Amino acid sequence: MSYTVELEDRPGYLHARVTGVNSREAVIGYTHDIHKACVERGCHALLIEENLSGPSIDMSSIFQVAADRSRQALGMLNWIAYVDVNEEHDRSRMKFAEDVAVGRGANMRLFDSVADAERWLQSGLAGAGAAR
Repeated sequence: MSYTVELEDRPGYLHARVTGVNSREAVIGYTHDIHKACVERGCHALLIEENLSGPSIDMSSIFQVAADRSRQALGMLNWIAYVDVNEEHDRSRMKFAEDVAVGRGANMRLFDSVADAERWLQSGLAGAGAAR
């Protein structure tokens, strides 16, 4: 396995920290692992903090992963915050993933920092009166 996932239950959401080597297989694997953890915990809000080394994956892989995971998230995950902390990655590719997810009905947002993502999640959860 070329990645590790560290899960932390936070008030109202699950914070997933992902490290390892960037590849299509790693992204498919970690998103599957995180989805499974959300189902097991019954969580409705998620913060993914990705720090994978290496170049961004190709656009067709980004599209496929974003489309597949968006379908899985519908009806379960109401908020998905995503932060790619590797500054070498092409932000426009992650913006594309966000657009694909949103186009399929997922409430996913891309953020520049974990702090911004946490504020968005906390604001959404407070507005909805929701808890994990």
